[in-house]
Amino acid sequence: MNCYATNRNWSDRFLPEIKQLIGGHLLETSPDPFDHMEATDLMMLDARDMRVAARVRRPGYARRYPHQFTVRSAVASGRQTELSKIVNGNGDWMFYGHSNADQSRLESWSLIDLRAFRAGLIRNSVNQAQIVMGDQRNPDGTRFKWFDVRSFPADPPLVVASSGAASHH
Repeated sequence: MNCYATNRNWSDRFLPEIKQLIGGHLLETSPDPFDHMEATDLMMLDARDMRVAARVRRPGYARRYPHQFTVRSAVASGRQTELSKIVNGNGDWMFYGHSNADQSRLESWSLIDLRAFRAGLIRNSVNQAQIVMGDQRNPDGTRFKWFDVRSFPADPPLVVASSGAASHH
């Protein structure tokens, strides 16, 4: 099995838990007129598809890098990466989680607004640099860009929700 398939199979085990965690952030209580006239109690936040990227890190990274998230920026095959897809405008949110020690559940997570991420990157290059970021290279030729969530502008908020805090919106 190739590296992608192995990693995908490993991370897919967390999808049911990720769906549960994100679901509450995609729905809101509908205004009274909708409830009274249209039998509608809950509404989607956005009237369009919400595209959510999901990334789960293996155990140990949450404690070592509690305020960072990483996005794949290069692969040995030269294929398009997560970073290029996101920068090109794809994706609305990114679920970024960390596995617990026995790899059975998520230890911690953040829900990142990719529109705020892109806005932060644009403003960072136009204004003086403020976003703390760097590059990481793995032995297999894969490269990642890491970002410190604390260094992004407060508006628009980068983190929609996280396991370490109440909802941010």
